[in-house]
Amino acid sequence: MQRRTFIKTLPLAAASGAVNVQGIAADPAQSGQSPNGPAELPRFQPPGAERFIRPDVHSGDRPSGASFATRSPALGLNGAAGTAHPLATQTAIEMLKRGGSAVDAAVAANAVLGFVEPTSSGLGGDCFAFVWDPKINKLAGMASSGRSPKSLTLSTVRSRAVNGHIPALGAIAVSTPGALDGWWTLHQRYGKLKWAELFEPAIHYCEAGDATPQIIGYYIKRNMAAFLRPNSGIEETANAVHTYMPNGTAPGEYDVRRNPDLAHTYRTIAEGGRDAFYDGPIAQTIDAYFKRIGGWLSADDLREHHAEWVEPLHTDYRGITVYGMPANTQGLATLQMLNIVENFDLRSYGFQSANSIQVQCEAKRLAYEDRARYYADPHFSQIPIDWLISKDYAKERAKLIKLDAIIDPIYPGQAPGHGDTTYFATADKDGMMVSMIQSNFRGMGSGLVADNLGFMFQDRGQLFSLKDGHPNIYAPGKRPFQTIIPGFAAKDGQPWMAFGVMGGDMQPQGQSQIVINRVDYGLDVQAAADSPRWYHEGSSQSMGEDAPNLGSHGRLNLESGVPEETRKALEAIGWKIGVATGAFGRYEGIEHRMPNGTRVYAAGSEMRADAVALAY
Repeated sequence: MQRRTFIKTLPLAAASGAVNVQGIAADPAQSGQSPNGPAELPRFQPPGAERFIRPDVHSGDRPSGASFATRSPALGLNGAAGTAHPLATQTAIEMLKRGGSAVDAAVAANAVLGFVEPTSSGLGGDCFAFVWDPKINKLAGMASSGRSPKSLTLSTVRSRAVNGHIPALGAIAVSTPGALDGWWTLHQRYGKLKWAELFEPAIHYCEAGDATPQIIGYYIKRNMAAFLRPNSGIEETANAVHTYMPNGTAPGEYDVRRNPDLAHTYRTIAEGGRDAFYDGPIAQTIDAYFKRIGGWLSADDLREHHAEWVEPLHTDYRGITVYGMPANTQGLATLQMLNIVENFDLRSYGFQSANSIQVQCEAKRLAYEDRARYYADPHFSQIPIDWLISKDYAKERAKLIKLDAIIDPIYPGQAPGHGDTTYFATADKDGMMVSMIQSNFRGMGSGLVADNLGFMFQDRGQLFSLKDGHPNIYAPGKRPFQTIIPGFAAKDGQPWMAFGVMGGDMQPQGQSQIVINRVDYGLDVQAAADSPRWYHEGSSQSMGEDAPNLGSHGRLNLESGVPEETRKALEAIGWKIGVATGAFGRYEGIEHRMPNGTRVYAAGSEMRADAVALAY
């Protein structure tokens, strides 16, 4: 797709510059309006408050479907897409309409997200994907997780540790970016459109600009404040300010952002392919930058990075095949949780009941004890996956769960002897479905932006352990434990749902809740997302993710929509109940149906993000 053809798909006035993004005449003098447009209407919330909160008020009444659902699923016969930003979703649909595959749509959408949603994604992060290949009726897994710099030793990392953990910010936490090679690897096998075409929409938006959405703007402001605070540990912040605060202040809601540096980087990649990034001019710029600031990531680290195809893990949950990403991720945790929960009759307990949440939360705690003990890069450590994922092991762990008491103390299982983000889904007319997740890890990442490249490097290296003998202990050239995981489920040997829930250690918790809402409680692909969520924090971890002083049971956070009766019952059991923190994850999902032999896609999106799902 040539750039001029993409521009033709935009409204004529917008493409010609006759109006700005809010539909106001571009020349205020001619329109008779103020240069700043009409005055803002007053908000109901108190001055200075970031949100308008009324816990006793819920969404309006829908005449059909779940009462708490925000909207109906988007339905289409030819394709579907769901992302965390409307422009990315529109881009994916446009690629599908131009004859592109679901992979083309996913890559193009991810490139746009790198600009419009820098708080969760970008070229500086890693990428994982599931692809349902309709030609062979099988799910493929792609993992592109970067390794630690080879010149960074364990002793150096330990010398920079804070309270026994690797700091979240600065060069010490940077690992090799894997996202771009992941895109390339997917496109080489499944792409239909030319590689360069996939970057045209992102380049256009980087230069033309995007109005800052509510939630993305909120997180840009928070991230930049953290980067710029005294003693943040970041080697330099001028480049981040240049990229994300060119006017000296973080963008507010509706403010138009641009990123010409990222547009130039995308053009270089569009013309030179993945080698331009990993063994070309971009790699040289990255190498020179880290040498200048005293960091460790090098051109050699970039040159040696390659994505890999992996065999997905899977388990059966009440007749549904649920898949998990292997490699160095926490994908196994979702499957472990579901295996444990399957031993209980959640449907009889009731939707959003105390018993149902009690079982799910305890299953999470049991699975996460194993996560903290065993999960790591399989190239460096032998992981007892077959044992961890077995139904027999799940039955033994399920026996520890009581409906009226909290497990205390809680330990990982004793293995037999053996030698955290943006998510999006796409689907095309041929039945290919893509479940893809990409992330800079915590927030926008490390705080570091190489000279004039327009993207931030991930801080994924923070997830290494520094404990001797731990499978996830830091080592040069090793992949850190990964929180980002795509989700996928099949039914009767056919694809059923591509889905994911973004957000660090919330991801297996959120994925399991989506599956349970759909399988046990019969909610549709949208209502399953709109259902109130729980989020437990405080499990045994070696990555420094959890807040301190949470006690032996941790904290069970409940969204405001959880019934008050349920909340009180969980408190009576002994749970420390937390409030809605914004950490309940962000979901997208596409369901595949074949009513009367005709393919229908149903797409659901996340009300907790600036998200939208579309189908056609």
